[in-house]
Amino acid sequence: MKKLNWGYSIVIAIVCFISFIMFFVIKMSTDKKYEHDLVTEEYYKQELAYQSEIDARQNSAELIENIQVKNTAEGITILFPNKKKNISGTILLYRPSNKKLDLEFPIDSAQKEMLIPTEKLVEGKYELSIHWDSDGTSYLFKKNLKI
Repeated sequence: MKKLNWGYSIVIAIVCFISFIMFFVIKMSTDKKYEHDLVTEEYYKQELAYQSEIDARQNSAELIENIQVKNTAEGITILFPNKKKNISGTILLYRPSNKKLDLEFPIDSAQKEMLIPTEKLVEGKYELSIHWDSDGTSYLFKKNLKI
């Protein structure tokens, strides 16, 4: 029986390593349980509107009384400033790990307090974004939450 020399052994080891890596690349690309989603589908459109987001965050930071968020047993309680009138906008709970768990709620202008029930939330990390307008001025409030 003929012995393998070191040159053939190196080639066989490299081929085995490349095959191993290719197996995992193909498995991760085709398996449905490993979804690879973008943060947003309209990335460039959102990037062009980024200056208005900066301005809205600045408006929110300048408020004497800002939005208060409390994580309670019943859910997430959001308190709006008492001095602001005609509040409208949306509340977005973004889940970085799975876009199917993202939640969006309209802001009811008649209420100064909103409750997002625990039943609608899955345990984990959420990024809370509240885009709201009051008397023609835009505001943006962001906070990371752990449920």
